[in-house]
Amino acid sequence: MTRVFRVVVPATDIERSTAFYAHVFQTPGERVSPSRHYFHLGQVILVCVAPRNEGKTGDVQPNSQPIDFAVDDLDEAFARAKTAGCSWLEEKIETRPWGERAFVVKDPLGNPLYFVDAATCFTGFRAPPARDVA
Repeated sequence: MTRVFRVVVPATDIERSTAFYAHVFQTPGERVSPSRHYFHLGQVILVCVAPRNEGKTGDVQPNSQPIDFAVDDLDEAFARAKTAGCSWLEEKIETRPWGERAFVVKDPLGNPLYFVDAATCFTGFRAPPARDVA
């Protein structure tokens, strides 16, 4: 069996990024090296990585696609996001065409994050259409 256990978000400023995620997730996480900070979120670890702190040079670019998070209290998560220091925050929570109630933010570097009400998570599985049985 294959499973996702760790997802990386790049950071230019590890302190600013970890403060953002600690505020949004309401957990301090764990600094595992000068350039890496882990947030244990269920069975997956979100890790903030500042490549420059590892001696790497060059520009740090944000992820191009969002990381999706299911939360039990979407309204509370939205309220925390408003005060977390997002580089961009969707104006309001909306229900998507596939039924998820959600909002999008960008962290301080511009990494897109998608927060969805856990009760409305769409996993891609639909009941098969009913068939007429004669």
